[in-house]
Amino acid sequence: MSTMGRGHTHDPARQEELVAPAVADAFTLPASWYTRADVFQAERERVFSATWQLVAHSAALSKPGDYVTVNLVGEPLLLVRGDDGVLRAFYNVCRHRAGPVALGSGCRRAFQCGYHGWTYGLDGRLRQAREIQGTRHFDPEEYGLVPVGVADWGPLVFVNLDPAAPPLSTVMDPIDQEMSAAGFDLGRVAPRVRRCYEIQCNWKVYVDNYLEGYHIPIVHPGLFRELDYLRYQVQPRGHYSKQVSPTRSAGTGDAQSGYGRYEAGTEALYYWIWPNLMLNIYPDNVSTNVILPLGADRTLTIFEWFFLPEVGGEDVEATVAFSDQIQQEDIDICEHVARGLQSASYDRGRFVAARENGVHHFHRLMAAALPSHR
Repeated sequence: MSTMGRGHTHDPARQEELVAPAVADAFTLPASWYTRADVFQAERERVFSATWQLVAHSAALSKPGDYVTVNLVGEPLLLVRGDDGVLRAFYNVCRHRAGPVALGSGCRRAFQCGYHGWTYGLDGRLRQAREIQGTRHFDPEEYGLVPVGVADWGPLVFVNLDPAAPPLSTVMDPIDQEMSAAGFDLGRVAPRVRRCYEIQCNWKVYVDNYLEGYHIPIVHPGLFRELDYLRYQVQPRGHYSKQVSPTRSAGTGDAQSGYGRYEAGTEALYYWIWPNLMLNIYPDNVSTNVILPLGADRTLTIFEWFFLPEVGGEDVEATVAFSDQIQQEDIDICEHVARGLQSASYDRGRFVAARENGVHHFHRLMAAALPSHR
C-alpha cells in the first residue's frame, strides 16, 4: 500500500490530538469515521442523543390535542400540545410492552396504545391499563410515558433526549441576536414547502460539504453567479458556524438559477448548528435543512422553506427550484466522495486554511464528542 494511504503512520495529528487546533496544521477525520458501524452507533448515543434536534414546527402543534410523531435516529417520539397549552414530548413507547401510543399526526383527547390499549392523557399520565387488577404492586403513577426535553424557537420545535442538556436558549440565543441585528424576523415566516432527499453517503460527508464555500465555483455554477465568492466568509462560533456572503447585483442570475432578485450586496446568511441543522436565510425566506443518518452510509436530508406572507407563488417556486438544483449538485458530489472514502488509497486529507475553517471546526467537535474512537 502507498505510504500516502491507510498505512501512513507519520501524521503529526496522530501523535497528539486527532484534529489539531490550528486549521493550517490539521488533518481531517480518518476515512474510517465515515464508514464504520461502531462509529455510527457511538454518534447515535453521544451526538444525536445529547443535542437539541429540530423535529417539527409550531404550526402543527398550535391547539390543545395537536400531536405529531417523529423518529429521531431510531427513537420514536411523540410531541403534543396539552389541554393546559403546554408543549410536551415523550418517547412514543407504551410502558406495557413497547407498542406505539400514537401514529402519524392529528388532534386527540388521549392516546391509546395500538397493541393492548393502554391509554394515556395528553400530559403523559397513564389513564387506564386494561385488566390490570390482578397484577400486584402496580402503581399507575409509575407508568406514565417517559418525557423528553422540548422547546420551541420561532416556528421551530426541538427535542433533546439528554435530561441534563442545557436549555435550547443557550444554543440559539446568540444566533437569534445576530439575525435580529441583521434585520431578519423569524417570527414572521410560515412554512410553505417540504422536501426530503435520501443520499448514499455518511451524514458527515454532507455536513462537511455544507460548511465550506470552497466547492461552489466547481460544483454550483448557478450559485457562484449569485454570490460574491471573494467575500464569502465562514465564522466558527462555539457550537455553530455562520457563513456570510453578499449577493451580486440584481439581475445577474440566469433562467436556470432562479434568483438574481435581490439588491447588490444583500447578505445571505447560512448557519450550521451542531451537529446537523442548517439555516439558510435570505431577505424574504428561511429554509431549514435537517441531516439525519439512516445508517453509516445513508443520510436523509429534510428541507423546509418558510416565507414571509407577502411572498407570492412564483417567487416561492423559483426559490425552491433554485435550491433543488443546488441540492441535486450536492447529492451528486457527496455520493462520489462517499465512494472515494472507501478507497484503500485514502485515509486523511489536509484543510485549505483559507476556505475550510468551518469543516475543521466541525471535525474538532466530532473528535471531542467521540474521544474513545481516536
